[in-house]
Amino acid sequence: MISRRNIRVKVMQLLYMIEATDSPTAFKKPVEELQKQLDKSRELFVYLLYFLTEVARYAETSAQQRASRNLPSEADLNVNIKIAGNEFLWQILENPSFQKAIEKDGPEKIIDRELVKKIFTDLTETDKYKEYILVAGRDKPKEKEIMKLIFNQLMLPNESFINHIEELYNNWDDDADMMDQLMQNYIQKPGIYNLQEMLSAEKWQFARDLLTTTIDKKEYCAELIKPKLKNWDSERIALLDMVLMRMGVCELLYFETIPTKVTINEYIDLAKDYSTPQSGQFVNGILDNIHKEMLESGKIQKINYKNKA
Repeated sequence: MISRRNIRVKVMQLLYMIEATDSPTAFKKPVEELQKQLDKSRELFVYLLYFLTEVARYAETSAQQRASRNLPSEADLNVNIKIAGNEFLWQILENPSFQKAIEKDGPEKIIDRELVKKIFTDLTETDKYKEYILVAGRDKPKEKEIMKLIFNQLMLPNESFINHIEELYNNWDDDADMMDQLMQNYIQKPGIYNLQEMLSAEKWQFARDLLTTTIDKKEYCAELIKPKLKNWDSERIALLDMVLMRMGVCELLYFETIPTKVTINEYIDLAKDYSTPQSGQFVNGILDNIHKEMLESGKIQKINYKNKA
């Protein structure tokens, strides 16, 4: 479920925290810390998914409340609750993996019901929702489209919702982009994801090896990187850039199934997205230089039969 890019981001974030902390004992067990960070990401994703389903299901709650008024109008007695029967919604709700995640995490204990109501009200005022409830029958693309609208246009841009998430999950700032990507993927193929295991055994091995190798080979990587800095003062280079370059060098040298081009491109993109505007070009130059040198000396050996991005 979590991609290798997501893994690189999580490892990058943890390595940055390790490098930036003033306490040498703060991260004595980095692998365990990485597991904790991934667990937090899983809990956050489950909550986002649960919140999305609760907004859609609020149609029934709203209908019941309106019908129970002292003097309900005709409109109160005939509220359209089509979205509560949304096929994609029930594909999520009936998924055993989702049910187990809800039982384990208990998101119903922390959800803001008033915020659910507010976002549902905002939904009912959109033109797409009005069009959706007027069409009889179920159209699979439309069923997914209305759920995407709730997440993309009503939850994520909502300042109150983001404040709510930040209060509950201190990893939101780090994980926001990953959560967005995971949700888009989940909406496309909800049945294939196991919410108890965000990482396959193979990807967890990659995550653990990338973290421990980058830590263990810190001095060696520094020896390879510093000569390539030329006029750059290594002490003034952004710490995040150094972390990314060390990770990149480790992938080039010690991860034989990952093509060198994939590695270099991945760390260029991460530098662009997470560091300074100039970092992408800078990281590209350094990694490309080291790659050429290591290739010529025969220190890079890759297995070509398997391309793992």
